[in-house]
Amino acid sequence: MADIAENLIVEIADGRVRGALVEGVAAFKSLPYGASTAGAARFLPPRPPAPWAGVRDATAFATQAPQFRGGPAQRPEMAGFLGAPDPSPESEDCLALNVWTTALPPASPRPVMVWFHGGAFSFGSSNNDTVRGSRLARHGDVVVVTVNQRLNIFGHLDLAARYGTAYALSGNAGALDMLAALRWVRDNIGAFGGDPGCVAIFGESGGGGKVSTLMAMPAAQGLFHRAIIQSGASVRLRTPERAARLTDAVLAHLGLVGAPVEALLALPMEALIAAIAPAEQALGPSPYPLLDRYPFGPTMDGEVVAHHPGSPEGLAISAGIPLMIGDTAQEATLFLTHVDAVWHRTLSEDGLARQVLAMAGARTSEVLETYRRLMPAANPAERLIAAMTDGRFRSRSVLMAEGKAALGAAPAFYYRFAWPSPAHGGRLGAPHAIDVPLTFDTTDLTGVAAGAPAAAGLAGIVAETWAHFTHTGTPGHPAIPAWPAYEPSHRATMVLDVPCRVEENPGAETRALWQEIALG
Repeated sequence: MADIAENLIVEIADGRVRGALVEGVAAFKSLPYGASTAGAARFLPPRPPAPWAGVRDATAFATQAPQFRGGPAQRPEMAGFLGAPDPSPESEDCLALNVWTTALPPASPRPVMVWFHGGAFSFGSSNNDTVRGSRLARHGDVVVVTVNQRLNIFGHLDLAARYGTAYALSGNAGALDMLAALRWVRDNIGAFGGDPGCVAIFGESGGGGKVSTLMAMPAAQGLFHRAIIQSGASVRLRTPERAARLTDAVLAHLGLVGAPVEALLALPMEALIAAIAPAEQALGPSPYPLLDRYPFGPTMDGEVVAHHPGSPEGLAISAGIPLMIGDTAQEATLFLTHVDAVWHRTLSEDGLARQVLAMAGARTSEVLETYRRLMPAANPAERLIAAMTDGRFRSRSVLMAEGKAALGAAPAFYYRFAWPSPAHGGRLGAPHAIDVPLTFDTTDLTGVAAGAPAAAGLAGIVAETWAHFTHTGTPGHPAIPAWPAYEPSHRATMVLDVPCRVEENPGAETRALWQEIALG
């Protein structure tokens, strides 16, 4: 590592930058790929950053996007389970990315993995230690890039119908940020030893939704060559009509109906964030509540996003891109920790029925009976976890995988994280987002492993498998069985556990049931 320590100044298109060594890997933090989006730039497409003179310091994280953390609070016991939050200040000057590389000075170019963080398009950051890229870069012989972009109302307030052509793309400003980040990678990653001709985009939860969106964006084609969607397939996005109604609700809440756009631009960040929850409540649920998940998310406008990502037309845009996609075995436990009756496994049958009604509607009785029959030894809390995992997460991922396989072009590979966290007496199982520290081999920086030695070994396998997919377009690792592509005739699923194994068509009955419910 002597050479890398002597070469931590890199010249890119906008100027020179200085990084620092993190675990023996060169890290360049908060590199701007766009100018500030504050003031008159609010809601507009991203603009290039201004070049700088001298050497820009890139040894520390600068900012994160303005955050909206809706939903119930986690139990106090869950603090730190997924790692520490990003302490960076929130700012509209947030269009920045982080680069992690062992390839300084550049020799033969390495494949590039570009991470889009989760958080339902509303919160989250790529500055967290949980997605520290140093270990993945070493494991996989790749260059790792982690991206921050505009979120929530700042990235997805559609003002086209209210303020004209200047704001025609405002509903997809955050999606255009992602496009700008990939263009930055194309133009600059070679200076960090990366190969712009071999780029994988990957993300978990809302980050998987971002990957899904990019796959349906015509302008993104050619900027990436593999895709990995972790517990976050976006089959449908909001329509322009629904986006416009949400904007009306925002303006009504703010008392700005009929006001000039300058009044909206002058509001402090906090006032806009405070308008999100009441506007979403006024909007009400989507006609496809299990598929259209993000009120303040990208808009299927026919231009920036040409089609719904899970539609045949949307999937055809990235037909030649190999895809890895999957879920975790108990996704729902992370979202139910605030429910004492689930946490303590004392949920009643009536309580289960009420929760399932919110997902299954008229088919609630059928869902309840199916899980009662398939899980005869399970208590109501365990059946709720299984039903919510299948209905709210697995159904979308399987629909995306089946649509991809139906194209008959590039393959799809399906997985399921099933390694159960020993934390909190094992009551979480393999919850939503447990795959993130396993992918980045950062389980020791979170509470998911709770000291279990198996976590480190599995994390190494996962990181190297993800990297192998980036290198070759097919997943593989000596420690896992041969991984067949997903086909509707077999539905091969790699179960990532200790040991790993392949199952054919797991959960066939509940998969089919929830697909019918989700599609209406």
